Amino acid sequence: MLTFIPDPHYTPLAFEAIDGNAEARTLVVCDHASPAIPPALEDLGVAKEGRYSHVAWDIGAAMVTRLLARALGCPAVLAGVSRLVIDCNRQPGDPSSIPAISCGIAVPGNETVDETEADRRAQTWFWPYHNEIGDRIGHLWRHDVPPAVVAIHSFTPCILGAQPRPWHVGVLWNRDPRMAVPVLASLRARTNLVVGDNQPYSGREINYTLDTHAGAAGLPNVSFEIRQDLLADEDGCRMWAAILAESLRPVLADDDLYRVQIY
Repeated sequence: MLTFIPDPHYTPLAFEAIDGNAEARTLVVCDHASPAIPPALEDLGVAKEGRYSHVAWDIGAAMVTRLLARALGCPAVLAGVSRLVIDCNRQPGDPSSIPAISCGIAVPGNETVDETEADRRAQTWFWPYHNEIGDRIGHLWRHDVPPAVVAIHSFTPCILGAQPRPWHVGVLWNRDPRMAVPVLASLRARTNLVVGDNQPYSGREINYTLDTHAGAAGLPNVSFEIRQDLLADEDGCRMWAAILAESLRPVLADDDLYRVQIY
């Protein structure tokens, strides 16, 4: 399995930004790119095996994001801290934004978080990441073309003793079908893949980043969930970045996609 072992004395940045080509019309984002926990939080009291498991980050998603951005020649923004510090795909204040328990694993460092600490984490980690996304979208839009936004996530093959999840990849979306429908068709044309439509999670229920930055502005958008066992090494990540790039290219090549439409 892909590992990420940060220096325990290293204070992570709030986000990583990747520049794209001058003519880029798409932004790729990754809300759960890192398992890093700032040293001052003392690992939140979570054992090492938990800190680098799916409860802390979307395993493989960061590498797929970087590779996909490179393949498409577009910019990307990746969150810099673990979702156990603060979940960048949840509204601050949501009960799951700073979880005391995640997938059955206790997070002692989150059990007594008060309003002051919650606000400090939001100001330090959450808002800088989202401000960078907003700035990048604004930069792209200044070219007089409303940009598209793509989000990359990964999911565990089985959770809390439930039935194994059969999907290789899920396409998540809320109201805007412009990207989701053709991408679903493209992925389902690959007969070796089990493709989920708003599975294993629904983009109509958990979609903070895309709803806020894209949906509310009428920008075309789509999110991908890739099963983590398929991203266990660099080869797997490269394969899935290539699959997504192949499915996205004809959609992103359509000039009619780049318009504001509120659903």
